[in-house]
Amino acid sequence: MDLSGIKMVVTDMDGTLLNSNHEVSSRFFELFEKMKQRGIHFVAASGRQYESMVDKLGRVKNDMLFIAENGALIKKQDQVLLTTPLAKKHISTILDAVKPIKDAHPVLCSSEKAYVNGTSQNFLTLLKEYYTEFQEVDDQHQVNDDVLKIAIYHFESSERFIYPAVRHLENSLKVKVSGSNWVDVSHVNAHKGYALEMVMREYAITSDEILVFGDYNNDLEMLELSNYSFAMANAHPDVKKVAKFETRSNDEFGVEAVLEKLLH
Repeated sequence: MDLSGIKMVVTDMDGTLLNSNHEVSSRFFELFEKMKQRGIHFVAASGRQYESMVDKLGRVKNDMLFIAENGALIKKQDQVLLTTPLAKKHISTILDAVKPIKDAHPVLCSSEKAYVNGTSQNFLTLLKEYYTEFQEVDDQHQVNDDVLKIAIYHFESSERFIYPAVRHLENSLKVKVSGSNWVDVSHVNAHKGYALEMVMREYAITSDEILVFGDYNNDLEMLELSNYSFAMANAHPDVKKVAKFETRSNDEFGVEAVLEKLLH
């Protein structure tokens, strides 16, 4: 595998760059400095909110680009480059679709904060890992902020309990099982592939010049943009079908292993 032409590295965060304790390794930051020295651009692409991504990558945030909220938001050095909000009518449709589901927890995600109802303390405790900025509201239907994505959490299984209730919306919206406990619903163009395509055009990067890592279904579109796409060993079967290559798991430094080859 010849990685000598790579000009940009793009990685998902949870299940990919982050280990099971939601940590970025010190080795990654060392490799980041080498990428920077070689003029290789770095992009983090996540379903997380921007502030939560910065919480993990703050020490290098001024030298990289963030694709947040599954592609609904692109930021560089705190400057917004793209937002793709949901139409107001769709917000109520999504909330109504998941309301009958026991233990479903919808999160309305804007560019600055998330909006949740405070009915479950267990969920609010868990939420703090993914959303550093959130507000409890009595009625999510009354939120006036531009909503970029609705993320719905289920403690047992998003694929079994949430996806069937929102699958019928796929004709008009982007519906993604983004983790074992999360389903994300957003504008049809609010996905990592759409956002990354825009970034690639801006930086004049081709599919031969970009390295992409992912582990779940919300990574599929961006993996398809690269001739050097890597599924993590812990990836969803759909991701392993689409990716050209496979690397070790997120707990075995799979991203770092490939970056070592890139920077040897």
